[in-house]
Amino acid sequence: MNANRTSTVETSLTTRRLPRPAGWRLGALTALTAALLAGCGSSVKLEENVPVSDRSGVPVGSVGAAGGAGSAAPVDPRGVAGVQVGSDKVGQPPQNLSRIVYFDYDDYTVRGEFMPVLEGHARFLNADRQRRVVLEGHTDERGGREYNLALGQKRADAVRRSLGLLGVNDAQMETVSFGKEKPANPGSDEEAYRQNRRVELSYR
Repeated sequence: MNANRTSTVETSLTTRRLPRPAGWRLGALTALTAALLAGCGSSVKLEENVPVSDRSGVPVGSVGAAGGAGSAAPVDPRGVAGVQVGSDKVGQPPQNLSRIVYFDYDDYTVRGEFMPVLEGHARFLNADRQRRVVLEGHTDERGGREYNLALGQKRADAVRRSLGLLGVNDAQMETVSFGKEKPANPGSDEEAYRQNRRVELSYR
């Protein structure tokens, strides 16, 4: 008798559904949305600086030569006006504008006096989205190598943030730190230190 009662209790426990948490539908919807978004991602890596090949066009008259009807007369190249390209070539820095931002000792804050310089570079970069600039961070010789590499990177990143706030596309900028490895002035006095605490803007 007790055995039958026990099996009846066990059967009712196994067939009865446990209540689901109140937010199970929201959790399931969130997991499904995350899975769909992950599937939409692209694993194709876009390459920058892909070389451009010159593919000359075929004269219009030669296209319909074998086609009979609809053939057009050849275009006289002497009557086509050339496209005028601006004087600022890709890779060339802006004229009459400093390409160096200096920093205080052991600091990576962009000083207000250099904001007009960065505004000029921002206008130059915003005028042509094909232009690219490398922001090279430097330090003076004091301190260890690893510390100065990190400080140079913070200085380059600070200039990048300033240009970004001025509208420059992030894809146009690259940062690199040389630390104390490439001094502008090899001296060991205050003037040399001042010249070496810098970020240089190098156009590519």
